[in-house]
Amino acid sequence: MTTTVEPLTPRTRRGSELLLLILAIGIVLLAWVTTDLNRNGTVPANIIPIAGGFTALVLAVHLVLRWKAAYADPVLLPITTVLNGLGLVMIHRLDLARGKLGTDGDAYRQIIWTTLAVALAVAVLFLLRDHRLLRRYTYVTMAVGFVLLLLPLVPGIGRTINGSQIWISIGPLNFQPGEFAKIALAIFFAGYLVQTRDVLSLAGKKVLGFTFPRGRDLGPILVAWVLALLVLVFQKDLGSALLFFGLFVAMLYVATERVSWIAIGLMLFAAAVAFALSAFTHFQKRVDLWLDPFSQDNLERSNQLANGLWGMASGGLTGTGLGAGRPYLTSFAESDFIFPSLGEELGLFGSVAIIVLYLIFCERGIRTALGVRDGFGKLLAIGLSFSVAFQLFIVIGGVTRVIPLTGLTTPFMSLGGSSLLANWVIMALLLRISDQARRPMPEIPVGVAADEPAPAEVTQVVRLT
Repeated sequence: MTTTVEPLTPRTRRGSELLLLILAIGIVLLAWVTTDLNRNGTVPANIIPIAGGFTALVLAVHLVLRWKAAYADPVLLPITTVLNGLGLVMIHRLDLARGKLGTDGDAYRQIIWTTLAVALAVAVLFLLRDHRLLRRYTYVTMAVGFVLLLLPLVPGIGRTINGSQIWISIGPLNFQPGEFAKIALAIFFAGYLVQTRDVLSLAGKKVLGFTFPRGRDLGPILVAWVLALLVLVFQKDLGSALLFFGLFVAMLYVATERVSWIAIGLMLFAAAVAFALSAFTHFQKRVDLWLDPFSQDNLERSNQLANGLWGMASGGLTGTGLGAGRPYLTSFAESDFIFPSLGEELGLFGSVAIIVLYLIFCERGIRTALGVRDGFGKLLAIGLSFSVAFQLFIVIGGVTRVIPLTGLTTPFMSLGGSSLLANWVIMALLLRISDQARRPMPEIPVGVAADEPAPAEVTQVVRLT
């Protein structure tokens, strides 16, 4: 028996990604045509430019990945394509119901935002050659995140929409800076926790089976709690406060593996919610609507949640068909309630399929965190994946009465530019980290120092003959 050592270059899986992209594009275009057929009985006249433009956008990202991140995860981009495309289809469907055609429709503006989002994602892949470079800007991103989070409170540019002061207006554009604040804060949390996780995980006293941190180590979580409380008080935005605070506690738990941090976080947030319920009628109304959305008093106050539930119920298992339902009866059907809109026309099967796509997206992000070799990348990938998963839980939990309605957007699908831009950036960052995670370790030849770069990125396979 002899042993043969041969070099082995792992597969990049870009071909698999291309096949999945073709399938994703086909699903979106089929849904677009079906919507017009059910609504108007004709194939849309502009389907060729729409198909060409949408295909060109996603294939451009695919080509950039082949060039700049050949080992990136092959599933993230196709899933993003399907989710973004289905959101465009539903927005277009609502435009048809309201008589908004061509450039007057919300779908036209959302296509522009999609183009900008793709361009921003490509820019991230071009400019960020290594995700570890972000660790240099740990405290800069903290400052940027806090500024973005508090920017809607600045007089003159801050705007209150639907009871929450989370928007800024610059000229004709309305923008939600909190969508980018979650990315900046995720980078800060990852950089901070990589430096301090040993102290946070080892020091402390044991009480009732839980190891609680020392008083001076409680500082970061108390600062995060106070910040979330400030958002809750001044911006009246329970959803964003829950998202930011939950993001920090989740990353803290992953970094330290101490359940006591979750217990402390839950107690602090419960105290904040109790304060908000006693101090603000805005939250009290949302809890009343959550407890009984079908009461006469609540229907007169707001029938949005009730209409969304009735719509999903009327869809049944298989749905009414794209273009054949009545999702336009629900307020904000294209933004806050886009998931019930799709649930009515795609049914329970279609709704579950959408949720499964999100679950796979988050699972691939967590797999990236497990595979990447540096602690900062692990925490950043976990934080970005958790932000998408937790936001989805808050949104779908709100429209299905699992939790009170909060008004956050559904990632990749809801109408709005700031949310779409931010989530495409999250996808690009996960692609960049996954490229490092899946890229083979370079072989160091004999005679080359360990700190010198290897000439080729290959691994070895050992065969016994």
